[in-house]
Amino acid sequence: MAEPGAAAVGLGRVDSGGGAGRVGADPLLPQEENGVDGRAIRVGTRRSQLARIQTNSVVTMLRELYPDLHFEIVAMSTTGDKILDTALSKIGEKSLFTKELENALERNEVDLVVHSLKDLPTSLPPGFTIGAVCKRENPLDAVVFHPKNCGKTLSLLPEKSVIGTSSLRRAAQLKKKFPHLEFRDIRGNLNTRLKKLDEKEDFSAIILAAAGLKRMGWENRIGQVLSPEDCLYAVGQGALAVEVRAKDQEILNMVSALHDADTVLCCIAERAFMKRLEGGCSVPVAVNTLLKDGQLYLTGAVYSLDGSDSLKETMQTSVNYPHQNEDGPNDDVQHVGITARNVPGQALEAAENLGVELASLLLSKGAKHILSVARQLNDAR
Repeated sequence: MAEPGAAAVGLGRVDSGGGAGRVGADPLLPQEENGVDGRAIRVGTRRSQLARIQTNSVVTMLRELYPDLHFEIVAMSTTGDKILDTALSKIGEKSLFTKELENALERNEVDLVVHSLKDLPTSLPPGFTIGAVCKRENPLDAVVFHPKNCGKTLSLLPEKSVIGTSSLRRAAQLKKKFPHLEFRDIRGNLNTRLKKLDEKEDFSAIILAAAGLKRMGWENRIGQVLSPEDCLYAVGQGALAVEVRAKDQEILNMVSALHDADTVLCCIAERAFMKRLEGGCSVPVAVNTLLKDGQLYLTGAVYSLDGSDSLKETMQTSVNYPHQNEDGPNDDVQHVGITARNVPGQALEAAENLGVELASLLLSKGAKHILSVARQLNDAR
């Protein structure tokens, strides 16, 4: 799951006037202009600074593609933003950072919503689809060290140093890799987590997504980037998704131009892997994908909570298919929630099948037992 944003109450709207509900004079957020058929296209987002930066980047791309269209950003809080004293894996809600946004989409209060793709469940509610997956930022995890540990790496930290992460996936892998370290939950948005790290002595370092740190302009705080050998990343990590109403052809057509084909194929494989395993925040599931010379490589793994038990395999498939004219009844086939009209259908199917087949391989080797025990232990914590 992505880092939760700062808690806030209710719905806020960014508009060109100074009316009630205005979310400050935030320079990150574009102001309202003329819209299609005399209205602005409304873009839903969470309130956190990172969410706004991500949403602004998507709106900027849309404006460049459609200079005659006009956009208005609607900011709101989600369940995950408001529950800040409980580990994400313990809350048990699959749509922690998306439900309120989807409710607004269903009520036609917004026309599209920008998410971190890793926040979106592999099965979307009926009537919704991911209409665009933007080009992926670095999907790897990064270590931010307490100022007193500047220049060190995880392996060089003293015995029993405490590392902050609310991710079972990160903790499971790193416990096995760095047994001299201890891992403890840390919640809050990126700003809050960094403040907890810097101003207290509770943590020697914290683990965050490199993509979020880069988007916030905090790359200089990254002390170590964890390679896939150290820590496989979360499904969809580093990618932004644009969720729309599945039958809203006008908006679906508009946002489909944002699709990055390589990112789409990688993320479909990852999401299919997760879906087949019935994984989520409450179990340690991790991936790594590589698309090279028309071949899609997917590495997937499952872990026990302490990392002592694990299964990890890699499979590959060809996704080198020509784009054919596929207009017709199959035009809007969804692949694990994603509608990608500008990517060859055969390639989409191959990517999804790759994820399913890799998950099936792990299940045949005992993944279900590992995840079941992990889920039970997590519930009992």
